[in-house]
Amino acid sequence: MKAIVFTDPTLPLTDIHSLYATKLAKPQPQPRDLLVKIAAIAVNPVDSKIRQREKPNVPRILGWDACGVVESVGSQVRLFKPGDWVYYAGSIDRPGCYAEYGLVDERIVGHKPKSLTAVQAAALPLTSITAWELLFDRLAVAENGAAGRSILIVGAAGGVGSMLIQLARQLTKLRVLATASRPETQQWVSQLGAHAVINHKKPFSQQLAALGIQHVDYVASLTHSDDYYQQVLEILIPQGKLALIDDPKNLDIMPMKRKALSLHWEFMFTRPVFQTKDMIKQHQLLQRVAGLIDQGILKTTISEEMGKISAENLRLAHQRIESGKVWGKLVLAGF
Repeated sequence: MKAIVFTDPTLPLTDIHSLYATKLAKPQPQPRDLLVKIAAIAVNPVDSKIRQREKPNVPRILGWDACGVVESVGSQVRLFKPGDWVYYAGSIDRPGCYAEYGLVDERIVGHKPKSLTAVQAAALPLTSITAWELLFDRLAVAENGAAGRSILIVGAAGGVGSMLIQLARQLTKLRVLATASRPETQQWVSQLGAHAVINHKKPFSQQLAALGIQHVDYVASLTHSDDYYQQVLEILIPQGKLALIDDPKNLDIMPMKRKALSLHWEFMFTRPVFQTKDMIKQHQLLQRVAGLIDQGILKTTISEEMGKISAENLRLAHQRIESGKVWGKLVLAGF
């Protein structure tokens, strides 16, 4: 099968060998696996981070957002059958989806939303799982609950933020506050449902005060958490909750003690990597998201389709991701 791989983390994206095309053997499903013929993929910051940090022993396939058709199934599969259209993020400890075929455990897969194309659906899995787990599992916000409370989403125009805004606005009673610094990203997060938008390049407390807000109950810090940490501690209400998904170099938790604040990490690969007993929850939430999409309650977060799945286009996509100026999701389709 065709695949786009990397082997050397030191190569710049201007080097054609930083991500390159090759031929690999078509994988064979294990008992709980689906073999999926991949139609479309999305690119995420985790793809770039792994490409820059890891030195694989063999060519590694990146990519953890895909939509495609089930070609065959393992002997213990019960949730899907050949011919089903599915969407999934997969597991970071297995080969990714920059390839014609991929293997994925059925317990972390959902049926593709019927109302979306493969391209539109490929934008959703990783960020939907991350946003859902962050809001409902880590922060423990109840569906249709949290009346009178507020959440500030820092870096809200990215893929996770774009889903988190929608989930918080549509499935809870939270007041949803978002940060975005450019007119186009401010418009994007407003259209997704943010009640108010502030600029993360300006002091948080002053902008919130102008909205009549002294403290927020929850903060979802999705990017540059170490840069905004002190401001976040200032605006969080006593006994408030902070959730993180990024990789701050240093985070001193002692200043959280005085307010009895709590810190929650969200990493959507934890369940599949550790094969947790509740791993099936990722299948269930993807099924739920598909239903909400088909009901018109949620919508895809694709911002740009970047053409065919090729080494050249993936190098361009990685460059875009690393620029820090992408909003929504970048998607590629077909080989």
